[in-house]
Amino acid sequence: MWSCRLNQIKSSRTKKSITNSKPIAEVTSAQSFASINGQTQSSYFFSQIGNLRYLLELFVGGNILAMILALAEAQSWQALNAMHLLQYMLYINWVLLCFAALVELFHQAFQHMGIKLALISGFLLLQAIVVLTTISLNVVIHFGMNFNFQGLNLAIALDQVGLHLSLGVLLGMFCFRYLYLREQWEQQQHSELNARIQAMQARIQPHFLFNSMNSVISLISIDPDKAEHMLLNLSRLFRASFQELKLVSLQEEIDLCQRYLEIEQIRLGERLQIEWKLENKDLYSQVQIPLLTLQPLLENSIFHGVEKILTKSTISILVEILQNQINIIITNPYTQDNKTLKKGHGIAIENVRQRLQAYYGPSMTFQTFAGEGMFTTVVRYQYK
Repeated sequence: MWSCRLNQIKSSRTKKSITNSKPIAEVTSAQSFASINGQTQSSYFFSQIGNLRYLLELFVGGNILAMILALAEAQSWQALNAMHLLQYMLYINWVLLCFAALVELFHQAFQHMGIKLALISGFLLLQAIVVLTTISLNVVIHFGMNFNFQGLNLAIALDQVGLHLSLGVLLGMFCFRYLYLREQWEQQQHSELNARIQAMQARIQPHFLFNSMNSVISLISIDPDKAEHMLLNLSRLFRASFQELKLVSLQEEIDLCQRYLEIEQIRLGERLQIEWKLENKDLYSQVQIPLLTLQPLLENSIFHGVEKILTKSTISILVEILQNQINIIITNPYTQDNKTLKKGHGIAIENVRQRLQAYYGPSMTFQTFAGEGMFTTVVRYQYK
C-alpha cells in the first residue's frame, strides 16, 4: 500500500490526487525567508548573496544601469553604440562579480553586521573594486600597446579613475538602494512569520487538554501506572509547545508524536489505530525538521477525522528518506459532510506549510488531497 501510494505521489502524471479525487490544496513553495534562528538585525542579503537568485538580481540591475549610461551617452536609440554598451556591461558585470565573490568570502563578517553597517561596508567595498579594476585595466592596456612597462607612471595608472569612481558611486546608489528596500521587505516578511509562529505556539487546543485530564482522572483509580504515564507524556508535549520552535532531529519529532498518539489512544481506545511505516530509521537523528511540525498535522487528523467517526479508524504515517529528500505521508479518514473540515484543516496546514517554507524554501512541497472518505497530507523537502 505504501509503495503504491508513494509511486503515485512521485509520478508527474498524478497532479490531481493520489486517491483519484479532487485536491483541497496543493502548494509548492517558491520563496525562502530568513532563518528563524537568525538575528533580526543581521543582513539577510549579505548572508545569501551566493544564491543564484541574488546574483541574477545584481546582474540585472547592473545591465540596466549599463543600458542607461550607454543611452545617455548616445542621446538616442539610433546613435546607440553597441561597442560602448558592451564595454559598459562587461565593466559593470566584472565589478559586480568581484563584489559578489568578496562578499561570499567574508559572508560571516557581513552576516554579523547590522543592515546599515553592512550596506555602508558593501558600498565602500564596491568603490574599492572600481578603483582597483580601473588601475589594473590601465596597466594592462599600457602593456598591451607597448609590450613593456616603460613609461608607466602614476598619471597613466590613474587615468579615468575619477570618472569610473563616479560611475561606481552611481552603481552603488542604484543597487544598494534597491537592496536596502528589499532587505526591509525581507525583514517584514520575517517578522510576520515569527508573529504567526508565536500565535500558533501560544494556541493550545482546549478540547485536547480537557479530554486528556478527564482521561487521567478516570484512570487514577483503575490503572494508576497508566495514568502516571499519560501525565508524563502530557507534560512532555506541553513542555515542547512552550519551547522555541527551532529545528530538531526527525527522531525527536517522531518521538514527540508517538507520545501524543499514546495519549489519544488511551482516550479514544480501540477507535484509534496507528500504522507507522518508518524507513531508513538510522538517518533520523541526522535529519532536521522544525519542532511541532508533524504533531499539529496528527492532531488535525484526529480532531477532524477519528473523532467525527464512531467506528474504528486508522491513521497511517509514512516517513521515508530517499537520497537527501524526506517524504512524509499522513492519511486519515474524514467525513465529507463535515462543514468545518476545510476550515479546520486549513489552519494547521497553513501554519505548518509556512514554517517549512521558511526553513527549506523551494525544496519544500506541501500537498493535501481529499479522496473518498480519506484525507492525505504529503510533505517533501530536501535536508542539508
